Amino acid sequence: MKYENITKGVFLNRPNRFIAEAEVNGQKEIVHVKNTGRCRELLIPGCEVWLTAPETPGRKTKYDLVSVRKDNGLLFNIDSQAPNKVVKEWLESQDYDRVVPEYTYGDSRIDFYMERDGERYLMEVKGCTLEVDGIGYFPDAPTERGVKHLRELAGAVKNGYKAILAFVIQVEGVSEVRPNVETHAEFGTALREAEDAGVQVLFLKCHVEPDELRITC
Repeated sequence: MKYENITKGVFLNRPNRFIAEAEVNGQKEIVHVKNTGRCRELLIPGCEVWLTAPETPGRKTKYDLVSVRKDNGLLFNIDSQAPNKVVKEWLESQDYDRVVPEYTYGDSRIDFYMERDGERYLMEVKGCTLEVDGIGYFPDAPTERGVKHLRELAGAVKNGYKAILAFVIQVEGVSEVRPNVETHAEFGTALREAEDAGVQVLFLKCHVEPDELRITC
């Protein structure tokens, strides 16, 4: 997945979860943050950020903030739309007979439905942008939606589906994601129950550039 019109900037402030202030080419700009999570350990005043200018008519801001360089030197893609895009690209190279995004199952919209050799698959995708000492953690904020999806996947296994939870690790050098029980203990419980029910957990490692995110696992 590639971004067009990428520009380097310096993060200044985040007035709310939707926008940030950044210095771009010597000017202060209000930019859209493509991640409503906390990202507190990433978006620190003075850090390097990378912005894309989609040039969509009617936009209130010129730029979207898509990548951040952490103080340990690691470059993180924080675009919350990117995981599903790169997983779709990846799935299309995995010899499935059918790949359907945004599939309605039960009371949820599951990210992907797939078919291969007569087997039915459901996959839910989660992007991981929280890293501590080389380990990824999810979520960085409580996610009742994430708990609901885990329970839907566990139920799907009982109904004959192959169910998968895929963590897209949006930084290089991290190969494992653990539940962030300090932030949301219920997610950790639901993840353990889902695995016990037969849900497969995938850690999808990525190559990250300011203008690119690509699954490499």
